[in-house]
Amino acid sequence: MNRIHIPHWLQAALAASGGLGLFLVGFVDSSFVPLPVVSDVLLIDLSVQNPLRMPYYALMSTVGSVLGCMTLFYIARKAGMALFHKHAGPRAARVHHWLERNGFITTLVGALLPPPTPFKIIVIGAGALEMPPHSFIVAIVIARAMRYFGEGYLAVRYGAQAGEFLRTHTISLALVTLAVALAFYAAVRLILRPPKASS
Repeated sequence: MNRIHIPHWLQAALAASGGLGLFLVGFVDSSFVPLPVVSDVLLIDLSVQNPLRMPYYALMSTVGSVLGCMTLFYIARKAGMALFHKHAGPRAARVHHWLERNGFITTLVGALLPPPTPFKIIVIGAGALEMPPHSFIVAIVIARAMRYFGEGYLAVRYGAQAGEFLRTHTISLALVTLAVALAFYAAVRLILRPPKASS
């Protein structure tokens, strides 16, 4: 995760607004204007300064991001395939085929992985291909909650070193988080699997 450079006045204003600032950044980043890792940096900084408020900060980041993703999802659902092809470009056919078969897992993985994962293409594709809204929302909530609460935990545990820890272990942390999420998904599918009809 690369440290993003944003104007000091904007960073100060967002930090001063606390949870509301995290909500707004999460919403804007996930819907209209890409702000890669701004949410992560602010969440870590605020959690280091106020460890007891970490769950609140992580929750606001999660809710803002989920609502932003839902906004983009429903815009793509209305706009249809034209918007998807505009953003996906030459990858459109491959992404289309993959999402049709693996929508939930693709959304879950894309929401977990760090930039430069082309997550907006996945969200737009899920909307344009009319992925069931409840499946989309569940995948986003699981992934974003794991990401932001995990970062908050690291901030409280490691303090100011948490940002550097995340930057140097981005891939390994993403893989561990992904493994946990997939295990959770498999367990839920197993539990909710309809019973076999008795012969």
